[in-house]
Amino acid sequence: MKDIALLIGNDINNISPGVSWAELLQKITDFCQVSDRVTIHKEKPFPMLYEEIFLAAIKTKQIEERDLKAFIAANVAQIDQNDIHHQIRALSAANIMTTNYDYTLQGTNLLKNTGVVVERLYSIFRRNELNGTNYWHLHGEANHPMSINLGFEHYCGQLQNMRNYVVTGTDYTSPNVAKASLLKRLQSKKALANQSWIDLFFTKDIFILGLALDFIETDLWWLLTFRARSKFYKNKISITNKIYYYIPEGYVALSKHKLDLLKVNGVEVISIKAPNKLNYYHQVLESIDKLCD
Repeated sequence: MKDIALLIGNDINNISPGVSWAELLQKITDFCQVSDRVTIHKEKPFPMLYEEIFLAAIKTKQIEERDLKAFIAANVAQIDQNDIHHQIRALSAANIMTTNYDYTLQGTNLLKNTGVVVERLYSIFRRNELNGTNYWHLHGEANHPMSINLGFEHYCGQLQNMRNYVVTGTDYTSPNVAKASLLKRLQSKKALANQSWIDLFFTKDIFILGLALDFIETDLWWLLTFRARSKFYKNKISITNKIYYYIPEGYVALSKHKLDLLKVNGVEVISIKAPNKLNYYHQVLESIDKLCD
């Protein structure tokens, strides 16, 4: 088992045939019966578009958000595994984090939340364990539709809980949760139990793949910024782990603005030239395997 953490986004699922994100958006507007009143536009950040769809729907019909999220969960659960999912499991990483809601990474949806806290909405501790690997669903999971992080309100709530965990400490009643903030626990220089996926950003080498990391991912960008400030400015804690971000070479020029921000936040960018998406991810996983030797 490799003592590393992977952070994986939705692009690995795009190798599999199935419903595209654009098609899913259309399905959502059809389900909410707002196709004639909501315009899907690339300039609309998805969390805000989700709010537009939901608010338009509740103005004209009685719709419960849990029904909408259950509909979305049922659709993402239909995504098929592909060769890359199998190779990721074969890499034997101790921790796999994902912003995806489905279970293609695990290879089964017969899982239960084994986090130290049973969370209904947010995902600070949300974890599944399978064959020695911890799987962390950062933005919720299909088996628990209300946990699926889609709207602006949910993103802000997630970020609020993240900042509490890192900076001020938690107020969970569970005796299994450390009440002191992550910052204080890091300052004590005692070994962390890694009870949250957030801990991994300060303790384990992280390899990011298949994740666009658009700026709508405010929770992840805040965490990267806080980590960088703690490492390069405040100097109150020792941070020695590395974070790597993989990107196809063909996207480097168009993504310069984002890559500049990643680099200044202490993230090492690795570009890979490949003839197609499948070959690209083969090379990414080979690179990770070599860096772990």
